Parts: sequence; structure tokens; C-alpha cells
Amino acid sequence: MNFNFSEEQNLLRQTVRSFVDKEVMPYIAEWDRQGQFDPTIYNKLADLGFMGVCIPEEYGGSGMDYNSLAIVCEELERGDTAFRTAVSVHTGLNSMTLLQWGTEEQKQKYLTPQAKGEKIGAFGLTEPGAGSDVASLQSTAVRNGDYYILNGQKTWISLCDVADHFLVFAYTDKSKKHHGISAFIVERTWEGFSSKAIKGKHGIRSGNTGELFFDNVKVPAENLLGEEGEGFKIAMSALDNGRFTVAAGAVGQIMACLESSVKYCHERETFGKPIGKHQLVQQMIAKMEAGLQMSRLLVYRAGELKNEGKRNTRETSLAKWQACDFANQAADDAMQIHGAYGYSDEYPVERYLRNSKAPVIYEGTREIHTIMQAEYVLGYRKDKPLNKTLPAWNPDKELV
Repeated sequence: MNFNFSEEQNLLRQTVRSFVDKEVMPYIAEWDRQGQFDPTIYNKLADLGFMGVCIPEEYGGSGMDYNSLAIVCEELERGDTAFRTAVSVHTGLNSMTLLQWGTEEQKQKYLTPQAKGEKIGAFGLTEPGAGSDVASLQSTAVRNGDYYILNGQKTWISLCDVADHFLVFAYTDKSKKHHGISAFIVERTWEGFSSKAIKGKHGIRSGNTGELFFDNVKVPAENLLGEEGEGFKIAMSALDNGRFTVAAGAVGQIMACLESSVKYCHERETFGKPIGKHQLVQQMIAKMEAGLQMSRLLVYRAGELKNEGKRNTRETSLAKWQACDFANQAADDAMQIHGAYGYSDEYPVERYLRNSKAPVIYEGTREIHTIMQAEYVLGYRKDKPLNKTLPAWNPDKELV
């Protein structure tokens, strides 16, 4: 594994960081208080190529490698989790899944405008009674001639009121359990579709999250992604991509906690010296640094496997679990370092702590990832090759 970033990747990091410093940092505290954000920020992300960073140029993307996607997610989450989430959902869960499973016609119609940032994509898997237990979903899609009639409800869907296209999972044959789940590309404008935002969230308040409703929505048969019954496999492969971006974002949050804490350590004095001179504060700083470096290594290891076109479910699961746990701990320590000031929104660390909890839950709870890792070690779980994989990364800077 090469641990050196390319000149292109270093420039990308500088570009994303400058964008965050200019377009996010001055406004995020107020956006968080108001529970909203300036939607034109998506246009600015698209203009810089961030919405399709790892999508091949032939489909409107920037044609960079998968670790470049990790860099974008790191730096966006350094600003706020909401904007990393947007890229995670739009690119990781939706666009990369279309790249992996879509027909050429589907890629031209849906992937290309998404990679360009002209359209926004989202992902509809979770339901009120189906989170970790995907097979418990209740949504159905019944074939009727050239259409499927889609009925059901999804919840905790990021970009619910913003996205133009949704990947939606529903049963086409419930008797087959998870082998009877299928995936569909659904457009917002279709009759019978509606969405509703969830208010009062603990964290990620400036992000749009909510519910989707499908009332006899007519989905053209050509919008079936993959084959009937492949929905569970498609969803799991999508989660490999989404979890990768969540883990990368957690690295960015640790980085934000560390930067804020180091700055405060040099500003605040107690007992006649900077608080950074106190050993127990140093211990918390050291833990953040260790978490940052370990998480980053796990993330880029998974990214290299993606670049090689290899299945990475095990490695991505470990990266997501550990990076999100480290980020949650780093945010808690950052607030402790700031003391009473950290408990107010005068400093960003209280927002970091609130935001750090959701990633420990979504896209596989820490408990799910704990079980997965144990089962791999014990030999109870083995990954079978998928009949469709993400394209490998070519050193000539093209996805093939």
C-alpha cells in the first residue's frame, strides 16, 4: 500500500478545505440553530466536481479514485456532518450503486446528471420497523404490465425533500424473504410520491432528513435496478460504499475535534499555565491523535481495495465501526477540554458531540459491526463474490 498522497489528491484536499472554510464555517452555527442550510451549497459542490468525484468522466464525473472520495468526505465533515452526509448519500449510496448495478440506459439517464450535480440522488431502505433487520421491510412492488405498483413508507432518509431520484427497496415476492427484495429507481415527480422532514433531531440539524411515502406509485419496469430478487445484494453492496464515506467523514470529525481542542489548549490558562500543559488534558489530546491516525489507516486500506476492484465488506465494516467510535469519543473529550464553554454553541464542540452520535447508529450500528467482525474471525461469515463489482481504479487516472 502506498501511504503517499498524489499531487492531485493533495490539491483536492486543499480545494475542499478552502471551500469549507469559505462556504461552511462562517454560517454553520446559525444553520444548525435554524435547522436548515443554504441549498445553493449543493450547486457549489457540483461546480467543483465533488458530487461525482469518483464517477468516471464518461458518466459526467471527475474520474478520481475512491480514496479521493474519502478525502472529500473527511474535509466536508470537518465543516459539518450534514454536508458529508449529502455526498455519502448522493455519491456513496446512490451514484456508486448505479455505476455498479445499472444498465447503460440507466447510467445515461440517472447517473450522468447526478455525477454532474444537475440532479440529486438519495437512498430509501430504512422503514419504521426495518433498520438493522432489512428483511422486515413492508414496502411492496407488484408487477402490472410495463410497470410496478409501489406502496410503502421509508424513514430516516437523508435528502428526503432535496433529492430528485431515489433508490428504493421493496418486496416483489415476500415468500422468498430477503431473496424477494428488489431495487427501483424512483423519481420525485411521479404521482403518489411524497416526503416529509423529521424535526427535533439531536444532531445533524442543518441536514435534511425525513420520511418517504409511496401510494400506488407507477414505476416503469425499466427502472428495476438489477434483477428481481437482487435488491438485498444491491443494498448490501451500496452499504459498503456508504459506510466507507461515513468512516471517512468520521476521520474528518476527529480532525475537527483535535484542531478545536489544540487551539483552545493554547488560549485557556488554569493554575498559571496553558491547559495543554496539564497531563490529563494531554491524555485526551493523545487519544484523539491516536484515533485519527488509526481511523485514517483503516479507511484508506478499504479505499485501496476498492481501487483494486476487490470486495471490501469486512474492511469497510471495521473502518466504519472504529472511526465512528473514535469520533464519538473525540467529541466527548473535546467538550471536556473546553469545560463549561464547550457546553454552549459559542464553540463548535457541542455540535460535534451531537453530530457524532448518529454515525454510530446509521449504516450499521456499532453492535451490528461488532457481530460482523466477530463472525469473520470465527469463520461464521464469509463473503461470496458479487456478480457485479465496482470498476477498479487504473493508475492512468481512469476507472475501467
